[in-house]
Amino acid sequence: MKRIETGLADCVAFEPALFEDARGCFFEAWSRDALAAQGLDTSFVQGNVSRSVHGVLRGLHYQWPGPQGKYVSVLEGEVWDVAVDIRRGSPTFGQWTAVVLSAENRRHFWIPEGFAHGFVVLSDSALVSYLVTAPYDRVADAGIRWNDARLGIDWPVSRPLLSEKDAKAPFLDEVPEDRLPVYAA
Repeated sequence: MKRIETGLADCVAFEPALFEDARGCFFEAWSRDALAAQGLDTSFVQGNVSRSVHGVLRGLHYQWPGPQGKYVSVLEGEVWDVAVDIRRGSPTFGQWTAVVLSAENRRHFWIPEGFAHGFVVLSDSALVSYLVTAPYDRVADAGIRWNDARLGIDWPVSRPLLSEKDAKAPFLDEVPEDRLPVYAA
């Protein structure tokens, strides 16, 4: 498994070794031991899958309290996947990074607890899989507006398809302080 650093510390992409022959291919999508050797030693409690069509933007989502770390991959299609540091007191608060995830590149993106997460579908459709470190909690479910000027995310679409919830999410500066994760150095 190859570790690929991104623009934000702790947000890391992983590229698995691919074994191909005339029959097709094989790769390990997740291996606790391989990821631990790369510095990611965590456990997952839930696996989720979503299918979306071209131009759908999901996010920017997070959970507080009970934050979720997410290990995201794409089984079909291609997405532009974003992580935003929203941890109060973090030296990189409000900064973001993005990774293209696709069935072709087989990359996985680790988004740690305390970061907001979102993606936009670049292909005709995409099947996205993500493992999470904490169960979904409807009461703790939260979001940040995808086009918050303070964040300055350079989304590769100008008019995405949004859920009502995502279209009405608050801007980062509107979120009460106690509804944001806390940075632990």
